[in-house]
Amino acid sequence: MEEFLKAVSAMNDESRVRIITFFMAYGSCCVCELEASLAMAQSTLSRHLKILKDAGFLRIAKVGARSYYEIAFASSLQESLAAEVKALAILLPSKIDAENTTRCKILGK
Repeated sequence: MEEFLKAVSAMNDESRVRIITFFMAYGSCCVCELEASLAMAQSTLSRHLKILKDAGFLRIAKVGARSYYEIAFASSLQESLAAEVKALAILLPSKIDAENTTRCKILGK
C-alpha cells in the first residue's frame, strides 16, 4: 500500500508528469539538459527528480563527472503509471544537448 501511495503521489504533479514523459521520449538526461529543455529552475527540477527517484521511477547513472537520470521502474506499478502518462500524448520541447548548454559549459557539468 505504501509503494502505491508514494507512486501515485509522485505522479500528482504536472511538472513530474512532464519530466517522466520527457525521459520516456528522450532517454537518460543530465540535470542541465532537463533544466534547459524544460525551462525549469535547477532547484525546482532537483526536488521533482528526487521525488520521482524516491518513488521508484528513476535511477541515477554516473558517467565520469556527470550524473544522468534515467527511467528505472522499481516495479510494474511504476511502469503501469508511466504507460498511462505516455498515453496522454503530452507535447514536449526538443531535448537540448548538454554540450551546447552554456550553463553546463560554465559549471563544467
